[in-house]
Amino acid sequence: MYKILILAAVQGIAEFLPISSSGHLIILGALLEELSSSVSELGESPTLEIILHAGTLGSILVVFWKRILNLLTSDRRVLPLLVIGTVPAAVVGLTIKSQFSTLLTSPTLAAAMLLVTGCMLVLLGRLAPRDGCYTELNWRAAVIIGCFQAFAILPGVSRSGSTILGGRLLGLKNEDSVTFSFLLAIPAILGASLLAIKDIWQQVSIGETLEFSIAELAIGAFVSFLVGLVALTWLIGWSRKDRLHWFAWWCFPAGLWAVCHFNGLL
Repeated sequence: MYKILILAAVQGIAEFLPISSSGHLIILGALLEELSSSVSELGESPTLEIILHAGTLGSILVVFWKRILNLLTSDRRVLPLLVIGTVPAAVVGLTIKSQFSTLLTSPTLAAAMLLVTGCMLVLLGRLAPRDGCYTELNWRAAVIIGCFQAFAILPGVSRSGSTILGGRLLGLKNEDSVTFSFLLAIPAILGASLLAIKDIWQQVSIGETLEFSIAELAIGAFVSFLVGLVALTWLIGWSRKDRLHWFAWWCFPAGLWAVCHFNGLL
């Protein structure tokens, strides 16, 4: 159980800070596997990963509830943009999962992509301040930011870092690039979570043994939700101060160490 709690805490932190939650879960799972063969199932369990993502989805809903309410009332033109922006990630995600599924669990790839995330964050820190609002985006901009999100299907590429960079390159101010980034995450995480819950329900209904108990999954989701609240609040504050590029100096040494470790150089 404590191993699920560790992964839930990592998910809550890394989902919102621009350091890649999927990359850290895979790398951590691989490192724990070296200590105990039974732990490998934790780091590579799609169901557990999705349920932990569902917990962080709750964090987004709580922090951005006013913006979400506005989407359903005064800012309705943004809703189609979120749908359009989700399409690239859906297409790329389904393609990779069906054709190149081993890529999604490779600790070596995750480590290498942390270095790419570090480079994106350095670029983010060099951009001049912008003043665009996410409510003024058009469908082309939504597709472009959606492509940045699709790139983050690769483990080790930060979804938040990538989409915030995409928004900034298109002229959004810091806070609005963060807001659109996490509003864009809602359809993808919600869809994956509903599918995972459906699979769990089907397993229970036919009497199959679950990989993890419902209680374990629920506790893991709750922990990722609580940690995610804190991490998302930090992210918004650091974004306002234009400090997100500081996280590059975590991604570079962590990625370099992991690349060397998994290739037997350490």
